[in-house]
Amino acid sequence: MAKKQATVFVCQECGTESPKYLGKCPSCGRWNTFIEEKIIEEVDPQDTRGRVSLANEVSKAQPIKDVKIEQTGRVKTRLDEFNRVLGGGVVPGSLVLIGGDPGIGKSTLLLQVSAELNQVGGVVLYVTGEESPGQIKMRAQRLTISDTDFYIYGETDLSLIVDTIEKIKPDYIIIDSIQTMFHPNKDSVAGSVSQVRESTALLMQLAKTNNVSIFIVGHVTKEGNIAGPRMLEHMVDTVLYFEGERHQSYRILRAVKNRYGSTNEIGVFEMRENGLREVLNPSELFLEERLDGASGSAVVSAMEGTRPILVEVQSLVTPTAFGNAKRTASGLDYNRVSLIMAVLEQRVGLLLQNYDAYLKIAGGVRLNEPAIDLALAVSIASSYRDTETDAKDCFVGEIGLTGEIRRVSNIETRVNEAAKLGFKRIFIPKNNMEGWRAPEGIEIIGCVTLQEVINQVL
Repeated sequence: MAKKQATVFVCQECGTESPKYLGKCPSCGRWNTFIEEKIIEEVDPQDTRGRVSLANEVSKAQPIKDVKIEQTGRVKTRLDEFNRVLGGGVVPGSLVLIGGDPGIGKSTLLLQVSAELNQVGGVVLYVTGEESPGQIKMRAQRLTISDTDFYIYGETDLSLIVDTIEKIKPDYIIIDSIQTMFHPNKDSVAGSVSQVRESTALLMQLAKTNNVSIFIVGHVTKEGNIAGPRMLEHMVDTVLYFEGERHQSYRILRAVKNRYGSTNEIGVFEMRENGLREVLNPSELFLEERLDGASGSAVVSAMEGTRPILVEVQSLVTPTAFGNAKRTASGLDYNRVSLIMAVLEQRVGLLLQNYDAYLKIAGGVRLNEPAIDLALAVSIASSYRDTETDAKDCFVGEIGLTGEIRRVSNIETRVNEAAKLGFKRIFIPKNNMEGWRAPEGIEIIGCVTLQEVINQVL
């Protein structure tokens, strides 16, 4: 079998290839990111086969009317939060990428998922490139799942991993992590752009041709993006981010891409000594430490995918000590904050130009939907006037540049969640008042303008 060798320079940030060295990448604009890589490809002139599965079945073109659909449903685990983020369960033949900061709990989550998938009758192969099988066994003992019988394989060579897969024939494969895997036909170090790209391509081919579900752990850069070429996220079916403060016990699993479900779903977990525990009612979690009688606080009923979540929006408005006012936003879009403050100043008459403003979403959640505008404006006005808001009030609505309160989606679901947690009043757009039945125990107040809400609440 002949070998074909080529030398290219590859940008380690975006994956751009060049036949010669470049100081600045023409695609991403980064400096000194090109590294020389040798590509060695084994060429067999007599091998004319296409993509072959583990069962030696060669794929071929066929009319769409002759394509047979295998009615294989989703596989559900006992981790309902994990099922929710995936869109209802694990899809056979899917390729899922999970990213997150170091030490956030990615390996712990997938180890628990491996035990759950093994409990439902599937054969699971956990491939570890960062830890030894003994270290994985120690973690499994801490998680009290060491008595399960899924397979642990410590290897980084993908050719050997494929051979093991042919022998075991697993239904589910965990790759921890993709940056430690290397393709033997690529003469470059593990974790480089070419290695990550080729390894993911091989795993994608393996998943699609053999109907095997594969979970890949991906490292993240200091900017918070998954390391490797952007093509990595395009190739997989689902991209999940495991988020949370390392010094806090709560973790959020967020879907940013999902070919089989919503891209706005989140799952909430609590990290304990014996592993991750589901938080089935995150609204209570985010509101449990809210103070009564505090100014600068408002509660919004936000939607994360199909789930309503009640979250506290906090604002602190203070006179500026310098010429330019400072604006800080945590968990919010900075441009949205600037827009709301401009509307408050022009349409409501709050002189905020000489005031610093610090805003955050309590609990570490990040919200980026228009329905949070009204709660954001009320919290800013409450802090500016140093007037408390009613602890049993909830706010939902988008604010236009003319100060009007605009219609939002899923209003019935939002109101029901507020009523379930004991809120007595909820302010919503007046155009959302019709076409649904309000629950008992909560007063629905339809609003037209922001000025009207501020006058009634404060």
